[in-house]
Amino acid sequence: MPFEVYSSGRCPFCLLARRLLKQRGYAFDEYAVDREPGLRQEMEQRAGRTSVPQIFLGDIHIGGFDELQALDRSGELARLAASAETPAESS
Repeated sequence: MPFEVYSSGRCPFCLLARRLLKQRGYAFDEYAVDREPGLRQEMEQRAGRTSVPQIFLGDIHIGGFDELQALDRSGELARLAASAETPAESS
């Protein structure tokens, strides 16, 4: 299952989150909350937060970029991805 990233076009932390996931070879679906009506409300309901990015792996709420980066540094991100059988990007 791919990661899910709720983001907006003007968000530098969204760019950093996408970059980190790409560098690690993780597939992700991106949801642009600033371009598609209703996605921000969906994100807020799922995450309980209003800021972007908000990152999920299945039902697991990773959090924002800071949490993603901390999980990556600790090695926990790789363990979570492996347990969820997250496919690598095919590009």
